[in-house]
Amino acid sequence: MHLQHSDDIWRDFPDLVPGALHVQGVSKDASVDDRIARHTETAAARLATASEGELPEIQAWRRAFTRMGLKPTQYRCASESLLRRFRKEGELPRLHPLIDLCNAVSLAYAIPVAVFDLDQVAGHLEIRHATGDETYVTFSGETERPPAGEVIFADAEGRAHARRWTHRQSGHSAVRDTTTDVLIVAEALHASARQDIASLVAALADDLTALWPVAPRTAVLRPSAPRFSL
Repeated sequence: MHLQHSDDIWRDFPDLVPGALHVQGVSKDASVDDRIARHTETAAARLATASEGELPEIQAWRRAFTRMGLKPTQYRCASESLLRRFRKEGELPRLHPLIDLCNAVSLAYAIPVAVFDLDQVAGHLEIRHATGDETYVTFSGETERPPAGEVIFADAEGRAHARRWTHRQSGHSAVRDTTTDVLIVAEALHASARQDIASLVAALADDLTALWPVAPRTAVLRPSAPRFSL
C-alpha cells in the first residue's frame, strides 16, 4: 500500500507540499483534551488578528480551488471550513479522539488534515483527476460519481475517498470506534508550506506518541520523492 500524487497534480500545482503519517494501534480510548486545548489556543490567537480567509494557507487553497473551476466560497478546503465553524462557535464537535486531535491540529496550522481508515482502502491512495468511473460514498450513505477531471483521493478499486481534493472525505473510510490503522495526510500550497508541513507532521507525531502506544512513520513528499510506502 502507498500514497502518491499523480504527475498531473505535481505539474499543475508546483507549490504543493504533502505530509503523511502512518499510524497503527490507535483506539477510541484516549484523553486528548490538553492537546486539543493547546492547538485551539493557537488557532484562536491567529483568528483574533485575521479572519480565516485572510490567512495565507487558506488563500493558497482558494486559488487552487479557483484553478480547479470551483467557487472557493462555495467549496472550501477542510481547514477553512473548520476555522470558519470554530470562529463562529468557539469550539468543534467531538467525534473520535483521533479525529478531534487532527481537527485541532488543522485549526492551529490552517492546513487541511485528512484521516483514512486503511482497512477500508484498497491497495493504494492516489490524488489524481477522476476518470468519471469512480464511486464516492457520503457520510449519509449515498453513492455519488465524481465527474471526470475532479481531483479525488482514489484507491485501486476505483473508490473516491475524498472529493474536490481537500473539500470533503468519504464516509467509506472514515475513522470509527474500531479503527486501528490510519493514514493521515496534510497538504499545503502557501509560500512557507514546506516548513509548516514539516512542523505539523512533527507536532502531530509527538501528540500521537504521547496519547497512544504507537510509533508513527512520517514523510514530507516532493516531486523527486512522491511516494509514501506504508
